Amino acid sequence: MSNVKKARVSGILLHPTSLPSPYGIGDLGQAAYDFIDFLKASGQHLWQTLPLTPTGFGDSPYQGFSAFAGQPLLISPECLMKLGLLEVWELNDCPVGQEDKVDYGAIIPWKTRILRLAASRFQEKADKVLLEEYEDFLADNMDWLGDYALYMACKDMHEGREWLAWKEEYRRPTAEVKEKLQELLKEEVKYYYFVQFMFHKEWLELKEYANENDIEIIGDIPLFVSLDSADVWANQELFQLDSEGYPVVVAGVPPDYFSATGQLWGNPLYDWKAQKKDGFKWWVQRVRHQLKLTDYLRIDHFRGLESYWAVPYGEETAINGKWVPGPREELFLAFGKELGEDLPIIAEDLGIITPEVEALRDRFKLPGMRVLQFGFDAGDESTFLPHQFDTTNCVCYTGTHDNNTTKGWYANASEYSRDKVRYYMNTDGYNIHWDFIRTCMGTIATYAIFPMQDILGIGEEGRMNTPGVGTDNWSWRYRKDALSEGLAKALCNITRIYGR
Repeated sequence: MSNVKKARVSGILLHPTSLPSPYGIGDLGQAAYDFIDFLKASGQHLWQTLPLTPTGFGDSPYQGFSAFAGQPLLISPECLMKLGLLEVWELNDCPVGQEDKVDYGAIIPWKTRILRLAASRFQEKADKVLLEEYEDFLADNMDWLGDYALYMACKDMHEGREWLAWKEEYRRPTAEVKEKLQELLKEEVKYYYFVQFMFHKEWLELKEYANENDIEIIGDIPLFVSLDSADVWANQELFQLDSEGYPVVVAGVPPDYFSATGQLWGNPLYDWKAQKKDGFKWWVQRVRHQLKLTDYLRIDHFRGLESYWAVPYGEETAINGKWVPGPREELFLAFGKELGEDLPIIAEDLGIITPEVEALRDRFKLPGMRVLQFGFDAGDESTFLPHQFDTTNCVCYTGTHDNNTTKGWYANASEYSRDKVRYYMNTDGYNIHWDFIRTCMGTIATYAIFPMQDILGIGEEGRMNTPGVGTDNWSWRYRKDALSEGLAKALCNITRIYGR
């Protein structure tokens, strides 16, 4: 495996929920196309998103109800109107809220009502071509869609509770019980079919527009999946669960400099022996599906494929875990056999990275990550500083969705770190976000990416996520008038100077 694009390129990290929209949350409507136009005008060739899957408790894209399904909240009401499934007046009661924030508590019930209204009219109002597209989508995606739609319908029947709290016969259903459920919940199942059809239709049309304008999309998948997901419910034999369906061990990371008790994520862990028996079929299917939606794929917490931290279920912290070998090269050999040798996969290799993790990454020529903020958080030397980069096959970031914005980081950094930045970048720090972007652009890294917040010079109020903090995450949006011609020109000039 190797990185497909050899030219030096750059781009912007922006989750679609952060797009402006008159409907309370960013979606795949006109603003998404305007953003692609901005990317083109500013000389960018990459758009990186967070996971595009449906979010659960906490609204995190990294804790979804499915590793395959698309996020219903991204479906554009404008598109539904154009298809004749909604009327303009039916959108007048949208709880818009703040222009630069998503109020998930208000927008989720409103958007769900709108989607259900559109779904109720679909068979009656859709034209023949659209209905044929729908039937083709079902035929091409039923290997994951059937279980997902049934899971969500069953979840609705149980008032949103996760599957471990369901009636006994539905927790570990036989084929016969699933058939009975399909009949009992057929209308609800159809609703979820419709929603996924609309998401995939809108997203793939947007991706086509991006590709036509020489913009490629970097997707993102979390290594682990949520316990409250169709993936675990429908494939319990592929996870380390007991006879009742409860996890035996769960995911996390051990204690380190940042946390004396480690991080207890709580995701169920894969049974890699069981996965290996069928040639890692579920994982191959997952990557194949995601690479239909994106051009590149970042695997979050890549190090867990070499070895993962397993914590006994029921522990209150991650202290009493242990390192257990992951699938290592066997998984990537399976990818190569089924999907081709040159998969455009990026390894999120941050955190405690061992020589063994680096060897796995390098054996398959996967680009790793370099985050500039980390270079100045450290002591005198760091592998995140540009003069220490030892390969072009990497992605340089000013910061990621888990970091403060560059402006916010600089405002809160120690005097030592700020001083180091000023000397290193020969700057007074007044426009620190542009200093970081220029430095990122000027590295030897093949790929340079910066969050939209850094392009706009937004402070810590624009932070997307604070790890370990359960509230006020994933909600930032930029305002409609933020993308100016002057901004595009400024970014384009820097991009050309550094040969990207």
